[in-house]
Amino acid sequence: MSWLAKIPLGSERYPALTGIRAASAVAVFFEHFQVWPGSRVIINALAFFYVLSGFLIVRVYYERAELTRAWLSKYFANRFARIYPVYFLLLTLAVCLHHDFRPWTLFANYTLLHALFHGTNMLIQPSWSLTVEETFYLLAPAVMLLVRRYDFAVAFGLGCLLLLLALGISITDVAFLHTPLFVLSTTFFGHFAEFYAGVYLALAVMRLEKAGAAAISGARYTLSGVASVAVVLACMSYVYAYPPSKHFALTIVALNNFLMPVPIALLYWGLIRENTWLSRLLAHTAAGLLGRASYSFYLLHMFAVDYVGIPLISRLGGYRFPVVLLTLIGTWAVAVLLFVFYEEPLNVFIRKRFGSQGRSVGMPATLFRVKS
Repeated sequence: MSWLAKIPLGSERYPALTGIRAASAVAVFFEHFQVWPGSRVIINALAFFYVLSGFLIVRVYYERAELTRAWLSKYFANRFARIYPVYFLLLTLAVCLHHDFRPWTLFANYTLLHALFHGTNMLIQPSWSLTVEETFYLLAPAVMLLVRRYDFAVAFGLGCLLLLLALGISITDVAFLHTPLFVLSTTFFGHFAEFYAGVYLALAVMRLEKAGAAAISGARYTLSGVASVAVVLACMSYVYAYPPSKHFALTIVALNNFLMPVPIALLYWGLIRENTWLSRLLAHTAAGLLGRASYSFYLLHMFAVDYVGIPLISRLGGYRFPVVLLTLIGTWAVAVLLFVFYEEPLNVFIRKRFGSQGRSVGMPATLFRVKS
């Protein structure tokens, strides 16, 4: 298929991490559309996305980040090109489907401010996480410069300070940031440790690559990462099965937002450095294509569940498993088409239009091998 030839599949410097995006997207789908009613996907796939985002942003931009108008304009043009075109298209579809034309709802959703204000109607339910991502993108240049000027601990201190400030605002009983639990569960400030785990990982990988010693034999880091993730998931499963009488939500937040990023970073360290069956599986061309289309899939999947999957189950009076499976396959098919014919072409067009395709800022320069 000639249209696939235009997508540089398999040329990523860290192909297994692209496959992680596809696997995480599938986990999100099954969390929202269970094969068995009442079942629960314990793993929170967004933690995997957030650690990966922290890693990729720092790996791409760290060495050339600067607080100048020229650099920042290119940086934010790249972020806009990657996130907004698909979101704008699908949000407009959601507005038409929901018939919600209230000014605040439209403003908050189109500006991605909706997940900072409690009670705002999210027209695309999973899009709250985009507000988390966009907050990190906004702060990332400062984080990278702090690391370069001082060290990682100072940058991490900034994250802690912002969390404390957000928690301070949250006790004032206003819609903005609303409550401490809202801050911890729904905003970047509660999820900052996940991004910072990726930041630390990127710094470690860059040091290794400069020394020319990134690849190693064996599978100890990969296996340690998988085992550590499994231990945290076992702890979360226990908490869900036997919830404590007090502080249940805070316990889950502590496990997922602050403990889970460590084993995820360890797993990524193994996938980057070790040639294992898992890294080869995640680096497969099919996994790469699905990983590249995972953002479109993530925004699309609730449309498919709400308007196709659930109505089909109601109409058929059963057959839940085949309906869930067909909905998953159909969503991936539409997501791949959306990525190939809309998301990626617009991304490239916007980067070229704003002159941000250069190696100093562009994603291909760092994440794709460039032939000399």
